Amino acid sequence: MKIKKIDHIGIVVADLTKAVKTYAQNLALPYLHEETNEAYHCKIAFLRCGEVLIELIEPTGEGPSKTFLDTHGEGLHHICYEVENIQEALTEAQDQGMTDYTEAAVGAGDSRVFFLKPSAVCGVETEFVQLKKNE
Repeated sequence: MKIKKIDHIGIVVADLTKAVKTYAQNLALPYLHEETNEAYHCKIAFLRCGEVLIELIEPTGEGPSKTFLDTHGEGLHHICYEVENIQEALTEAQDQGMTDYTEAAVGAGDSRVFFLKPSAVCGVETEFVQLKKNE
């Protein structure tokens, strides 16, 4: 897989407003924007930390982030790597048995994403993203 860089680190939180305040005020990270992802049933806020984004995720319904929050409480959820071609990365991950995804899903900002099986990468929840190109 041709990884370009770490795109973001995902952190599941119980209260997005409170978490944004904590990261923006207490850690002085620049707030970028918020959005809702209906496919993953969550609200998301992004803050910048150098070249890497911090993605704060509040569950709004059943899904991976709610399961994580219910099981583990708030905390580090995943690391996301940016790739140039999501389909190539997905095909390679499928060929290696590293993912259960059959196609990339819609992620934040209309990006394309998929996750690896944590067991394939030392127990770490790992996401790949191809960012939407601004036309």
